[in-house]
Amino acid sequence: MTSPIKIDIWSDIACPWCYIGKRHLEAGIAALGDEAPDVEIEYHSFELSPDTPLDFEGSTVEYLADRKGMPLERVEQMLEHVTGVAAKAGLDYHFEKVAHTKTLKAHELLHFAKARGMQLELKERLLKAYFVEGGRVNRIDELIGYAEEVGLDGDAAREALESGRYAADVQADIAQAGAYGINGVPFFVIDGKYGISGAQPAEVFSQAIAQVAGEQGAAA
Repeated sequence: MTSPIKIDIWSDIACPWCYIGKRHLEAGIAALGDEAPDVEIEYHSFELSPDTPLDFEGSTVEYLADRKGMPLERVEQMLEHVTGVAAKAGLDYHFEKVAHTKTLKAHELLHFAKARGMQLELKERLLKAYFVEGGRVNRIDELIGYAEEVGLDGDAAREALESGRYAADVQADIAQAGAYGINGVPFFVIDGKYGISGAQPAEVFSQAIAQVAGEQGAAA
């Protein structure tokens, strides 16, 4: 019996393509049907925009125009495009609600959840909070609420965030991304040897996973 195929994903909560890429990966696995091998997914921290203020007071259009030096019309077109791609993946983005902020505390909470076997559930909840609901994913009280929603212990989560217990793990993930040469997310590493950059179509993930499964079968 072969072991599960490991899929490591570098991702940020404040990354629209990371949520889309998550859906494409899930669709790629589902498309394999009965032939789908067991997979083990682990998310790793990445800070897409380290210069983001803790609480940006303004709209997504203003944020990108002001901080990235992009014309308003270009920003609006870009957001419309991303919203359309997200919709095709089954996601209902609301950029008018997005609260831009640093995501390091959210990444700490994901490490807390990983230690308790609930990282995937929390990752989904945080992405929805950020892109659909306009949640403040840097505020401890809100983060505790999301943790409790997926079944994590709120008091333990609060202690972990207030103590910064997982801050070093977040930085270790970011450093590992740098060592791998990852400068954009999402970035998927399948079976420790195949890298897929960006929110590729579902069939790209299907093909890569099927290839690894075939290699494992041949080796066995």
